[in-house]
Amino acid sequence: MNKYVEEVIGYVKDKYSDQPEFVQTVQEVLTSIAPVIDAHPEYVKANILKRMVEPERLFRFRVVWTDDKGEVQANVGYRCQFNGAIGPYKGGLRFKSNVNESLMKFLGFEQTFKNSLTGQPIGGAKGGSDFDPAGKSDDEIMRFCQSFMTALYRYIGPDVDVPAGDIGVGGREIGFLYGQYRRMKGAFENGVLTGKGLSYGGSLIRPEATGYGAIYYLEEVLKHENDTLEGKRIAVSGYGNVAWGIMKKAEQLGAKVTYMSGSAGYIHDEEGIAGEEKLDFILKLRESNSKNLKSYADKFGCEFVPNKKFWGVKDVDIYMPSATQNEVGLEEAKKIVDSGVRYYLEVSNMPTTNEAVAYLKEHDVIVAPSKAVNAGGVGVSALEMSQNSERLSWSEEEVDDRLKRMMVDIYNKSVDAAQRYGLGYDLIAGANIAGFEKVAQAMYEQGIF
Repeated sequence: MNKYVEEVIGYVKDKYSDQPEFVQTVQEVLTSIAPVIDAHPEYVKANILKRMVEPERLFRFRVVWTDDKGEVQANVGYRCQFNGAIGPYKGGLRFKSNVNESLMKFLGFEQTFKNSLTGQPIGGAKGGSDFDPAGKSDDEIMRFCQSFMTALYRYIGPDVDVPAGDIGVGGREIGFLYGQYRRMKGAFENGVLTGKGLSYGGSLIRPEATGYGAIYYLEEVLKHENDTLEGKRIAVSGYGNVAWGIMKKAEQLGAKVTYMSGSAGYIHDEEGIAGEEKLDFILKLRESNSKNLKSYADKFGCEFVPNKKFWGVKDVDIYMPSATQNEVGLEEAKKIVDSGVRYYLEVSNMPTTNEAVAYLKEHDVIVAPSKAVNAGGVGVSALEMSQNSERLSWSEEEVDDRLKRMMVDIYNKSVDAAQRYGLGYDLIAGANIAGFEKVAQAMYEQGIF
């Protein structure tokens, strides 16, 4: 490996040893882009990597709100504006009890390269709070969102930083956040947030976009293997917007999701989680903040397995982890290899540990990285920004068509980047290189700062 790359990885490991998620993603990305550094000694002279692994700005702030009992509560909020070399900062807000600085930095770092892959002029950021909306009333969530935005609004804007939703932040939360932003600014800057409701500047298919994009990317992988999506059975972890989008688009294109997991176990629906009734039930289940999928199994007469994950089942063709980070470690990877399943597409951010990825690749499982596979969500967010700036409203068909073309382009750029550096068909290295090249060159051309 390039000596400079090794030095920067060592620097991150030493300085941020207490931030494992951030260290893991930095190591994975920098290892992949070593051939680019070999070809660009000017990047070493400008110390691009050392600058790139540090966020440009990282805010931590107090969020104080009052619950329905009139008791004062306090949470911690974050915004990590990681890299703005190619455009305004762009990335979601996550409300979940495990949100911390390491998580924000890892997600912001990943977002930088993901956003670069979309071809849109957007930089990388991430934010959120250790507030958990589960079990809270709408009024409590509104009061929290208003307090959160009161602390954040000075540091965001359509040409500065454009947050979106993520885990725990859906249309309801975005609405409350935007309402408070409008109150504080006294202006209708609807380009400041994406994932908005259609009544005030949102884009069609934004909730489904990440899942739709993942299926479009999967189609390209299958074409490379002289295979098709028709008749394929898919196992999806999680049942949020992303999984829901996968279910909808898979059904439209002739495949079906037959396994779905939650924190309390998984369901196996051999007929497929498809059709309006089942998909609407998933939506209601998610909106109720229920963490138990047994009610789905009871209603539709399928198998529910409590307190287990489905990794290793053999009656599927494709695994698509779509829940959270590091849900697949080495032991799960061994089960996946033993199952004989060849396709493993990461959809959530960093769902697989580095050692698990290495094991899967060593055993000829085709692994596609989340920064490429799930880029459709932020891609459609960027399209929402374009519609807002031009006062346009595109049809569902037009947005979907633009999304598909974007995902095909991301796949092709990744394949091309890996081949240019003699790495063969390596979708992970290719995505890292393709995302890195644009950001690194922009940083280099803008000088030292």
